Amino acid sequence: MDEAGQPGTASALTGMGKAPPAFLVDPAGAAKLGYRPPPLDPLDLADSAAHALFQTRPQHSARSALKPSPALVAGPGLFCLGVGLAAPTLFQSLILALLLAGVTAALVWRIVAALWDVRPAPAPPLADARLPPISVLVALHDEARVIPDLVTCLEALDYPAEQLQILFAIEADDHSTLVAARAAVHPDRIDILAIPPIGPRTKPKALNYALKFATGSLIAVYDAEDAPHPSQLKTAAAHLAADGRLGCVQAPLSWYNGPDNWLTRQFQLEYAVQFAAVLPLLARFNMPLPLGGTSNVFRRDALVACGAWDPFNVTEDADLGFRMARYGWRAGMIGPGTQEEAPITLTAWQAQRSRWLKGHLVSWLVQMRDPAGLARTAGPGALASLQLTLGWNVISALLHGPSLVWALATTLAGLAGAPGGPGLGLAVLPAGYLTGMLSAALAARRTGTQLRWLDILTMPAYWAMQTVAIARALRELGARRYWWSKTSHGVSATRREAPEWTSPRP
Repeated sequence: MDEAGQPGTASALTGMGKAPPAFLVDPAGAAKLGYRPPPLDPLDLADSAAHALFQTRPQHSARSALKPSPALVAGPGLFCLGVGLAAPTLFQSLILALLLAGVTAALVWRIVAALWDVRPAPAPPLADARLPPISVLVALHDEARVIPDLVTCLEALDYPAEQLQILFAIEADDHSTLVAARAAVHPDRIDILAIPPIGPRTKPKALNYALKFATGSLIAVYDAEDAPHPSQLKTAAAHLAADGRLGCVQAPLSWYNGPDNWLTRQFQLEYAVQFAAVLPLLARFNMPLPLGGTSNVFRRDALVACGAWDPFNVTEDADLGFRMARYGWRAGMIGPGTQEEAPITLTAWQAQRSRWLKGHLVSWLVQMRDPAGLARTAGPGALASLQLTLGWNVISALLHGPSLVWALATTLAGLAGAPGGPGLGLAVLPAGYLTGMLSAALAARRTGTQLRWLDILTMPAYWAMQTVAIARALRELGARRYWWSKTSHGVSATRREAPEWTSPRP
């Protein structure tokens, strides 16, 4: 058994005394793209989907021991030890100065991203006759209630039917989702794959399995709750055709149930900053993107060249963005977006956010095994992108809660007449919050998001919630590193946005 509690090899399944199920459930319709079943047994395919990256490129797998390069730790560690023993006061000042420098750099980056309205350059459109074959992969688990709406949205995609393959990848024992999928799909349009129970039960393993059945030269990924703009695939194909070094494009994401409550509105502001400010600026400077996990369209050659998704990473998207950069591929942004369903309860939000933070920390540790290699192959900007995105996400989550407590305690002590002033550290805190609020306000206007100033003013409370989520993530890091805390979909009273909605960013 591996850490996820699943049999680790194909032989383990056959040893259970059960006949293997028919893993390709509905093959009808696949022949339209010249589909041929892979030559290997489905059990072998599932074993490869789960373990190939670890077996062939262990340095890129989160299953390997998670630790930065020894040289990276030893040098600064010995320096800090020496300074700390020789001059404790100087050591404390140096640590504070480094922390403030890092925070200031992140804040400057955010405000520049918010002020600089970077939009993806248009690519020459392709005639239908020149559009390449594309395979759409959707990993589904416990998603029976949303499959009918998902099918409606995918069938509304504007792409020639003879060049479009859609694959649903579902665990073989997820009977409710399989039944719902069989009832909702037309066999000439969507194929259903049942995944053997081998390896971790994660989305990236499901995507790796589906990739083995995919026939397209482009690979698109969607989630169960997605409502993509109908022109998204054509736009992605045009951008990839125009730039041979572009390995992937990311569509901007938003929430169709953003107005539901305070929590979903905060999530909407957060996504506005991420997908309308931060990622476009990274793409503008050819820096790696921490991909968003859905509405990605890959060049198949690039995806295969870098080993595809890591089944042992719960934010496989962010990890893959940096790994592709290591192999010389760039990522870009496109205009037509996708709307999703945001968690509507604090419990659901905490579960999802703790998974994201756990995955970001794991992805950071994987990339920091060889930071020099990342800088050498993708440029120093790649290393800066890693720190400003995944690194900052983890650090800020650790700092938000304690910083608020410290600021409150320091302020109360000052009011009580205690000696000493607030100092530079306390001055950075309101500057950081004001920067974050301004960035959210500017990004919200850019995306057409309805702006409520009360939501802007209460953002520090939302940020402080990250500290609870990172605490849970750190607890899970040891014993449940690969555990995928599943987000339930189809729970919002707001109906999924019709696929005719228009992206605010042309």
